[in-house]
Amino acid sequence: MIPLRDSTRSKHFPIVTVLLILINLVVFYFEIQLGQEGMAQLFYIFGLVPAKFMNDPSIIEFIPFVTSTFLHGGWMHVIGNMWILWLFGDNVEDKMGRLHFLLFYLLMGTLAGLTHYAISPASQVPVVGASGAVAGIMGAYFLMFRHAKVLTFIPPFFLLNLPAWIYLGFWALSQLYSGTLGLLSPDAGGQIAFWAHVGGFAGGMILYRFFIQREVKLDTQLY
Repeated sequence: MIPLRDSTRSKHFPIVTVLLILINLVVFYFEIQLGQEGMAQLFYIFGLVPAKFMNDPSIIEFIPFVTSTFLHGGWMHVIGNMWILWLFGDNVEDKMGRLHFLLFYLLMGTLAGLTHYAISPASQVPVVGASGAVAGIMGAYFLMFRHAKVLTFIPPFFLLNLPAWIYLGFWALSQLYSGTLGLLSPDAGGQIAFWAHVGGFAGGMILYRFFIQREVKLDTQLY
């Protein structure tokens, strides 16, 4: 299921969403200049390696919980994450305001990393990608804009205008299913950190209300 567009128009230009996309693309451009060996070293230093944090739970080792969200393993990885961020991020940024949205995004990425760490604390495989943070945006959108429509391409022939709660709910359940399958059969999980997605999505649903920008109403009298 590939989302093509949503029905909710943003009221303001989503400058933070655009800046986050640009930062991720620029970082990825510099990544590929390093070659495969250089990228592997970069991922081990700035990607999330749960075993490193378990052995030394210091502030320094906590940094990858944030930096890992700006690293990606390939073009399809970064393009997929940035497309979803563009599709849903503008509306969430509209409701939260720029600063709150940025803080929310970084917090969701961190919560996603912590969820992955809680599930696989001894893993020595670096985890990279913005999908946990983006999942938090999706979780917020799921509740904030549940009546919106998402034009969705279902390969190879179907094009459906799905309610946002159906599209995003199906996506979340698919991540939960795949994560559970990975716990029951570790080889089935592959290279995708499904529980990071689940943690980000759940975090977005629970915490989005604390980041919504409140409208200030002034008491006035006409004369």
